[in-house]
Amino acid sequence: MLRAAGIGAGDEVVVSAYGDAGTAEAVVLAGAMPVFADIEPASYCLAPAAVAAVAGPRTAAVIVEHRFGNQVDVRRLRDVGERQGLLVLEVAERDASEARDSGLARRRAHAAYLSGRLSGVMTPEGGQDHSYQQYVVRVPGNGRPDRDAFARAVRARGVNCWVPVKTPVHRLPPFRRDVRLPETERAADETLALPVDASMSRRDLQRVVSACNALGGLLQPAF
Repeated sequence: MLRAAGIGAGDEVVVSAYGDAGTAEAVVLAGAMPVFADIEPASYCLAPAAVAAVAGPRTAAVIVEHRFGNQVDVRRLRDVGERQGLLVLEVAERDASEARDSGLARRRAHAAYLSGRLSGVMTPEGGQDHSYQQYVVRVPGNGRPDRDAFARAVRARGVNCWVPVKTPVHRLPPFRRDVRLPETERAADETLALPVDASMSRRDLQRVVSACNALGGLLQPAF
């Protein structure tokens, strides 16, 4: 995709550090250099203002990726691209086909059920376009230690959960950068994915709510 767009040696490409390293690796394979921009805390997608802030004279493109079923504000990013002469390359989220299957409505219903009843975590800000490929919450407290302890306790109650992004890409050895990405790092420290599969029963969902709410009740339920 990058080479076909004329991106190569001497170019910079803006990417998100909140995700896996595959996108940054693709930039390097094209001969260009990845430049990391911060995310929006609600969507976990690239923040248009952050993209504009890191773009420089060598920046040729920005790679737009949706995250967890959240949709990037592509229109605002295209506005940034037009102002700063950047190609805006939109790529489909991995496993996006799952979001288009017949279980999408059920996943959204399950997400709504959880968001209406969970009180110990910050629930995702859903929208009509959110496909909930992952139901990602934030565990309030002191960042990674509290999130990890919360995850262990939830698993001990028989509920599967996982950390969606363990280490931001700009902290991985091949791409280590001395850059400040506060929202990216905060998200990596606080986020936890809870099950919301279309195959779950109401009892399964109740088990998730019970396990999480037993650990704190730190916040009012989100509606």
